[in-house]
Amino acid sequence: MRKASLALLLLHLFLAGCDSQPPTEAAFSAARKQMVEEQLAAPGRDIKSRRVLDAMATVPRHEFVPQSVLAFAYRDEPLPIGYGQTISQPFIVAFMTEQLNPNPTDRVLEIGTGSGYQAAVLSRLVAEVYTIEIIEPLAQRAKADLERLGYNNVKVLAGDGYQGWQEHAPFDAIIVTCAPDHIPRPLVDQLRDGGRMIIPVGPPDKQQLYLLQKHGTKVERQAVLPVRFVPMKRAQ
Repeated sequence: MRKASLALLLLHLFLAGCDSQPPTEAAFSAARKQMVEEQLAAPGRDIKSRRVLDAMATVPRHEFVPQSVLAFAYRDEPLPIGYGQTISQPFIVAFMTEQLNPNPTDRVLEIGTGSGYQAAVLSRLVAEVYTIEIIEPLAQRAKADLERLGYNNVKVLAGDGYQGWQEHAPFDAIIVTCAPDHIPRPLVDQLRDGGRMIIPVGPPDKQQLYLLQKHGTKVERQAVLPVRFVPMKRAQ
């Protein structure tokens, strides 16, 4: 068994069998290293952006999951975070981030804050992140976690992501981590000319992840991956 795989197994066994002491940061770091090497950069996955891989190796995913699933924090799978929502699997976070091709000077809008993990990853890659979560308790928890962990270039709003965040538009890039049945027009309008958007669209059993690029009044759209995201909620 490879050293990294052994590290993740030991972390899982420790968390499953020991209630008195938390695992060390070294154990989490080893598990995070395995996540990057075996789940993201490995052949067949091929996340190639060094900036994205470095961000994924830096952001502590275990800080964004509930205690009840802490043992699985670095597995390549979505995990429940409450209110019927999930934190996306690491590969999807890395894939969407790489497809978005974030630049250090970018201002990025995220729709669907959830746990705050995707926003934290983006914050290591761009100048500013604006993120919207419609479920207020999740927005409050994500805001508190992001502030506690020092992600000071992220601003969190509890609100309807379908409407975007006009006050801070236009955005260089938009990432949507919940699936509407069509691409919301307000988001297209808030994307700058030449900007990029990545968004899952469709019903749960037939979703496609689309990469969009805006050119004046035209929007180029390319399907890049079949996916399964929670549906986008709208304000009542």
